[in-house]
Amino acid sequence: MLCSHSPLFSRQAAHAGVGVMLGNVGNSSHIPEADKSLPAHSMLSQSGLQLIMNLQHWWLILAVECISSQSLPQKRKCAFRMTSQNKIYKMAGNVSGSVQVCENTHCCVGFYKIVNDQPEVDVLACDIAENSCSNAICMGETQFIGPFLKCVCNTDLCNSNITWTPESEQPRPTYFYSGGEIWKTVSAILTGTFLLFLFVIIAHKLRSLFTKQKKLQVCRDDYSVSPPCFFQTTDLSEIDTANIELQQILANGHFATVWQGKYQGSVVAVKVFPACWKHKFTTEKEIFELPLMKHDGIVHFLGTGRNLDSSSWLIVLQFVEHGSLHSFLNKHITSWMLSLKLCQSLSQGLSYLHSDLHQYGAHKPPVAHRNLSSFSVLVRADGTCVLSDFGCSTILHSCSGSHTTIMEDPSQMGMLQYMSPEILEGSVNLKNSFCFMQGDIYSLALLLWEIWMHCSDLCEGGVVPQHLLPYEYELGANVTLESLIQFVFHMEMRPSLPVHWKLLPQGSELQELLEDCWDCDPEARLTAQCVVDRLASLCSLFP
Repeated sequence: MLCSHSPLFSRQAAHAGVGVMLGNVGNSSHIPEADKSLPAHSMLSQSGLQLIMNLQHWWLILAVECISSQSLPQKRKCAFRMTSQNKIYKMAGNVSGSVQVCENTHCCVGFYKIVNDQPEVDVLACDIAENSCSNAICMGETQFIGPFLKCVCNTDLCNSNITWTPESEQPRPTYFYSGGEIWKTVSAILTGTFLLFLFVIIAHKLRSLFTKQKKLQVCRDDYSVSPPCFFQTTDLSEIDTANIELQQILANGHFATVWQGKYQGSVVAVKVFPACWKHKFTTEKEIFELPLMKHDGIVHFLGTGRNLDSSSWLIVLQFVEHGSLHSFLNKHITSWMLSLKLCQSLSQGLSYLHSDLHQYGAHKPPVAHRNLSSFSVLVRADGTCVLSDFGCSTILHSCSGSHTTIMEDPSQMGMLQYMSPEILEGSVNLKNSFCFMQGDIYSLALLLWEIWMHCSDLCEGGVVPQHLLPYEYELGANVTLESLIQFVFHMEMRPSLPVHWKLLPQGSELQELLEDCWDCDPEARLTAQCVVDRLASLCSLFP
């Protein structure tokens, strides 16, 4: 099969072949004495044979080049530039000066800040959120509120130049209204108002009837993951997005981008969900708006908003100083007491999330987090943990009803390393409504292991190893669903524990706690409150 190098072949091969032929024919001194008596057609035959051999030689070289060029796809090269706060993009590929060679994507991304109606570069890099993209040039789009543009493109260095039309130059539509149209509009508004008023009256009557029937209903002490029961939420969280100022990207997750921003003079964290992940935004909003959801172990919720221009959805949260637990462990070595503080606050937050509370006339149903990892747990300045990222969470309603739920693809549910064996393999018993909370306990065990593996007082000689995610040592950094199912579910393996722990006074207690939380049998795992009690006992026995 010919490849694109064939013109080069024709020039070089022809030049080599003709050179040999002319040398043998035109200069008789190069012909050995024994061959001078040979007829002319014999000498021409020898020259033709030499030409064929040279042609075959060039064909072989070019065939190898063609095969090698086709078997090694070119990696995307992107323009690279970023602020010191956005180091996450360095992991997307090898950087050489102002160019980055992408490892796992063919897309380049650019974030530009609009200053005086002109785009200025904020971040240029390989995209860490998208693996495929359709635009060959960098087409600027207003993805987020505030003075920022984003573009994604699929050619080398395409993100170095952005194509964008300022709003001031965009043609504005002109509207004309006739008297008849105005009357139609007023009639429609009046009709809509009347229907809305009628709907409110009917809804009030139905709710009163439902409340009376509910008093007569005997609910079983069971929890369903479907929503047949009514529960009250506090829908007072709408925020005017014009009052939010986005400053810099803190993290770029699978479902949303987290920004540091300002709201009412305070530093806040803003999660921006694109339109395609609206259902994740809706789930997280519902969790935060449940009654009695304020707790020291849950990140403080400030409100939600919507950017109409880009159809993005926002959740505004308390700014947590140290960021994710993963980032904290990468930067800090903990002592025994600090590690206990992290573990206790984390377990207390999960225990509260799982609790079924009836206080002050309000009801908070149990909630399963379903996406616990060192990326969804944040660390405050005082060394305590708070839970965040409730986009995959499930509310367990304490009322009779069908025990059905939609099981999502594990790849859409967060980090595979932290998923319980039964969820990875798909053998979840949905008739047991506590199955997702039991999955949370397995994830909690891996977080406790992750924290203790970075504690100098628990490491031999006080030497702390490099921070690794669960199963990264055993299965490598790029773990797959298939390898995890084989290792965790079929082989029933867990992260290795240091042999040195056997020499520590608290070593056996730590090992027993972890094994009771990541047990192969979900029914045998501890509850979150039991983990809180065990950690309190550890704190008193080994201060």
